[in-house]
Order: sequence, then C-alpha cells, then structure tokens
Amino acid sequence: MSNYRVISQDNHVFEPEDLWTSRIESKFEGREPHIERLEEGDWWYCDGRKLINGGGGADAGVRFEDPDKLSSSHRMEEGRPGGYIPEEHVKDLEIDGMDVSFIYPTTGIVLYGTEDSDLLTGICSAYNDWVSEFFNAIPERLKGIAMLNVDDVSVGVKELERSAKMGFSGAMIPVQPFAGRLYDQPMYESLWAAAQDLGMPLSLHLSTNRATPDNEFANHEIRRPAFICNNDHWVRLSLADMIFNGVFERYPKLQVGSVEHELSWAPHFLDRMDYTYSQRGPGSSGRRNPLKDGALPSDYFHTNVFLGFQEDALGIRDRHIIGVDNLQWGADYPHLESTFPRSREILENILADCTEEEKSKIVGGNAARVYHLD
Repeated sequence: MSNYRVISQDNHVFEPEDLWTSRIESKFEGREPHIERLEEGDWWYCDGRKLINGGGGADAGVRFEDPDKLSSSHRMEEGRPGGYIPEEHVKDLEIDGMDVSFIYPTTGIVLYGTEDSDLLTGICSAYNDWVSEFFNAIPERLKGIAMLNVDDVSVGVKELERSAKMGFSGAMIPVQPFAGRLYDQPMYESLWAAAQDLGMPLSLHLSTNRATPDNEFANHEIRRPAFICNNDHWVRLSLADMIFNGVFERYPKLQVGSVEHELSWAPHFLDRMDYTYSQRGPGSSGRRNPLKDGALPSDYFHTNVFLGFQEDALGIRDRHIIGVDNLQWGADYPHLESTFPRSREILENILADCTEEEKSKIVGGNAARVYHLD
C-alpha cells in the first residue's frame, strides 16, 4: 500500500484490574467493576453480574496463526501490554503500520448494560479519568473517546464538556437507549448542541446497548451467535430516529458514527429510509417531520454519519452507494478478531479496486477530517 497516513478509528485498551476499585466514588464500593479469579480464568464482574474475560489481547493475531488456539479463559497477566501501557500500544502501532489510534474501552463497553444509572455514571467518570492519562502520554499518536451516560442528559452533557477539556477527541453514547428515551426525543437537544459546538463526534459503538432483560451483549451466559450476527439492528434504529426527527437539520455540523457494525447493511438501510419517507404517508408508518429543501433521509446520512469497518469487502464493493467520504477503517486492536498484526496486508486486499484517492480517504483521511486532526 502507498504511504498513506493510516488511522485506526476503532482501537481499544484493556482496563487494568484496579481501574474502578481505585478510582470510583466510595459510595459504589463493593458494586464497582472488579476482577474475580475463577478456575476458568479471570473475569470482570460488576454489581453481581459476570461480564467478560479479563485476559485482554492475549489472542491478538492468533486467528491468523492457529485459530483453534483462540480462548476466552485467560488470566489478566496474559493480556497484551499495549492494552494498558501507552508506550507498548505505540510500539504495536509501529509493528502494524498504523499512525494514529483512536481508543475505546473494552470492559467499559459491556458496562453500558449496568442497570443502575448512577453506578454507570460513576463508571464512565472513573474510566475517563484513567484513559485520559493513557492517551495524553503520547497525544500525537493516541486519541481518546470518552464514555458518556446519557440517561440524564444534563449529566451526560457535563461529562462531555469535561472530556473536551481533558483532550478527548469524541465520545460514545449507547447504541440503544432505554425504551421511552429514544434518540428522536426532545430531551437530547442539549446533547446534540453541545457535541456540535465542542466539535466532538458521537459514536454508537457495538455492544453499548443500555440495560434490558434481553441484552445479550451484557450477559455472557445467554449470548447467541444469532444475536451477534444481527447487531446492526439497533444502530439502524437509532440513526433513523435521528434522521427522521431532523436532528441533523438543526445541528448540521454534528457528526455521529456507527462503530464496529461494519458496512454492508447500509445500502439497504438508505433505500428503505428514502422509500419510507417518500412513498408512505405521514404518520407512525411514514414521515415523522418534513425535511427541508426537498432533502431525503439519505442526504443527511451522507453529510452527518460515518461508518467504521474492519474487513467488510462487500461494503467496499458498495462504497459509492454508502459514500466514500462516510467510511472509516479500524483495526479493533488488540481484540482477538483484530487485523493486528496484518492490517496493511488486509487493507491492501480489501481496497484493491479503489482509486488512490479513495484509499487515502478510507484508511485515514476521513477520520482526520471528522476528528479535526488536520
């Protein structure tokens, strides 16, 4: 691949064992995320719930070498050092040919399934304090995405403002909010306004659904393959709620991203939004609010939504329907399904039919523009 700037808009840390036990407010003592050492490995627990294995990054690259050795039963000390030491993270960027890494949590993602909203707010704040130290250690290479709890929008806005002052590049909000608090509600106006004014893109990252009885992201014991392979369902609902409600008309500089849901669902989604808007009558089955100047829902998608992907060759085939300017690549380092350490090779194969200009945008240029790196 040519000498493009390669930006992974979706990399991760693996939170250290004492992150929440040492940093969260004392009122949550005993309920905070913590590691329990079980016979089958180390596992994160929170408020009595078993979450995910703690040996983060131990299997990075194993799927290329010997996929039969992939495991979910590691110990914390087996985790890849780049998951929690910034200097080691940057060393792995060099190995993989990446220039900039946007940092998301790992355990923090599934913690959006926490039922107690006050506890989730404390979890977000403590994580943001720790990860700000991580990415600010090497800020030219590492960029932070903050965790926000927006159950109480005013609390979420305050944390967004605090995060901007700490140097974060953007923030994540739940892919699926609580029932009755969907993203077409007026309660979110102050959030959209603050994100636009602060220049902070908002991410809808895989597995950040809020707590519901059927949230398999937050319950390892009931998670099914059928659930996982249909995980773009919720991000489509949330994006459509925003678009049909005119959020991007009112906040034309707001950027909202789908992260780690891949791409191939997008062409059908765009077609169905435009058909629903133009061919169905007003009311619950059709238009919510008329869009101005003859615009279609897909127009707002193309100006205000970005899609992160990892290895979706079908999505790249349909890039001109989705919009080349809407695509951002991510390695998902150091998760077991990440492209590390073969990211350059994989990108070369997936983008083989793209023009040089398209490649430059997809592997880094679009992320640099949306996150104001230039």
